[in-house]
Amino acid sequence: MEERRQQGRRSTELLLEVVDAHTGQRLGRIVDLSMDGFMLFSEALLTCDSLWECRLIPLSPIEGVQEIRLGADCLWTRPAADGQHCWAGFHIIDLAEDQEALLENLLHQM
Repeated sequence: MEERRQQGRRSTELLLEVVDAHTGQRLGRIVDLSMDGFMLFSEALLTCDSLWECRLIPLSPIEGVQEIRLGADCLWTRPAADGQHCWAGFHIIDLAEDQEALLENLLHQM
């Protein structure tokens, strides 16, 4: 598979949850993250080409970051081995300047 990422993603041991900004529904846990996108392990069966307004929420205190709001496009999904979860890759498509600074801070602390 051809690598198309412009920035390398960082795996994280931090617990970072992603929540739908409109409904409050938990979408899943971040597995890796960059300024351009993230991979999610999800309890929901997500669909490709779906657009989301998300809140990225650290479950443990991270200095200067309570949540990050962003828009993301789900580029791909794959079922997990258990058939009840999925892996999903997202491209960040909307990130305000103040939220970009928070994301940079979070990545720096990873």
